[in-house]
Amino acid sequence: MEDSFGGSSSKEHDKCSMKEQDQLLPIANVGRLMKQILPQNAKISKEAKETMQECVSEFISFVTSEASEKCRKERRKTVNGDDICWALATLGFDDYAAPITRSMWFLAS
Repeated sequence: MEDSFGGSSSKEHDKCSMKEQDQLLPIANVGRLMKQILPQNAKISKEAKETMQECVSEFISFVTSEASEKCRKERRKTVNGDDICWALATLGFDDYAAPITRSMWFLAS
């Protein structure tokens, strides 16, 4: 069904699109990672966890999209660790790419 603007209705759109919660990292995992960094007695509000959940999920999507575009241009279907490291460096996150590259090398040996 089309609406007055020529697009699909919101009901139809909802059926086709993923639920927002399915696009985000599990909040329990995000909270667990946050707790590891903070002092033991620190409290984390639900709002802080939800904000971090959205930010981390968006960051991962951003980097993965860049890596996926590289693969598409190279006519490959599989994104690998090197593609992620390349995307991080290309997007200006060299500080993250170097430790990941070292970890991948260590795991491969």
